[in-house]
Amino acid sequence: MRAELLRAAVVGAGIGGLATGLALYRRGIDVTVYEQAPALGEVGAGVQLTPNSFRLLDRFGLGEDLRQLGVKLDQRRSRYYRMDGTPIAPVLTTDSKGNALYGIHRADLVSVLAANLPSDVVRTSHRCTGFSQSDSAARLEFENGTVTEADVVIAADGIHSSLQRHVVEPAEPVNSGSVAYRGLLAADANPSWPTDRFELWMGAGKHFLVFPVRAGTLINFVGFVPSEVHAEESWSALGDPAVLTASFAGWDSRIEKLLATVRNTFWWGLYDREPLWRWTHGRLTLLGDAAHPMLPHLGQGANQSIEDAVALSIVLTDATPETAPVRLLEYEALRHPRTTDVQAGSRANGLRYDSRYEDLIVRDVELDAVKAFRLSLYDYDVEQAAIDALSRRQDIGL
Repeated sequence: MRAELLRAAVVGAGIGGLATGLALYRRGIDVTVYEQAPALGEVGAGVQLTPNSFRLLDRFGLGEDLRQLGVKLDQRRSRYYRMDGTPIAPVLTTDSKGNALYGIHRADLVSVLAANLPSDVVRTSHRCTGFSQSDSAARLEFENGTVTEADVVIAADGIHSSLQRHVVEPAEPVNSGSVAYRGLLAADANPSWPTDRFELWMGAGKHFLVFPVRAGTLINFVGFVPSEVHAEESWSALGDPAVLTASFAGWDSRIEKLLATVRNTFWWGLYDREPLWRWTHGRLTLLGDAAHPMLPHLGQGANQSIEDAVALSIVLTDATPETAPVRLLEYEALRHPRTTDVQAGSRANGLRYDSRYEDLIVRDVELDAVKAFRLSLYDYDVEQAAIDALSRRQDIGL
């Protein structure tokens, strides 16, 4: 029976790839997810699951596990601060119905997604080295000698996607002028630090954020600092804790005390990119960072990839090998405008966070006003949007 289903191959088993595998599998599509690494895993860091994606995973039945592993971030206590600790405005952490934002460890999210897929869906140690397609099928080649065919291929292989070039000329990375230092600290080693909220401090050209993960046992921190160095665009490059600490000397004493306990940190360069003009070519489409890499200043990278996954699964419902390429274009048409808006919003928010204003009162007013944009992000239901698009197609007999 499964051999008669639409065949989908997902390249990349990060958050976006696994979410896509799960969404397609739940829709009855014969899906295989290929991962180049020998085992699943994510570099240890925190991610925010905002309401727009959490509700989707909740509908998949993952909500209870995610609530246990994550931390519900308290709307009443989450705050923006000036560098000296003066409160500016509350941080919006719920949608209009009160559904919350959760802090979660990336590895925990990957584990939950993978645990809800049959064991034969994910194939590790499969580095994709070749792609070709014909009118009837797409073909993937892997470094280990495996060759497979599929009706659709979804490139969820990240910001340095090897498949992106088969769709479009990659967008040139533009150095944002900032690097980010990130790390995790044990909450019990910092007993005075609250583990129920999102907090963010802003100063000239810098900002520092903190939120809890792993059921409140770990404190996730990220410090964004200006740099002329063209740092590696990697989450696993070792950073210098002394440089991080010196970068925030003289800030709120809470930050100084927290950084005094840091022994290890990682850093990565922040690069911006213009939106790609297309995501799809024939039977190949892009998803997540391969389609719409964005700066991290709205915390939407993982969330938008989960939205992509759900939208794609609905658009491919009842597709045949013959109609699949057209359905991929429908997925792109549905998702491209929204992710373009989020990319632009992330860029603008970075300017606010780094206080690149002559008048800081203007920044403080904008931070309060940007709530409306965040609310629109969090209230958006991609599942309903995709169902509506499917209904319109059926109404005109396509």
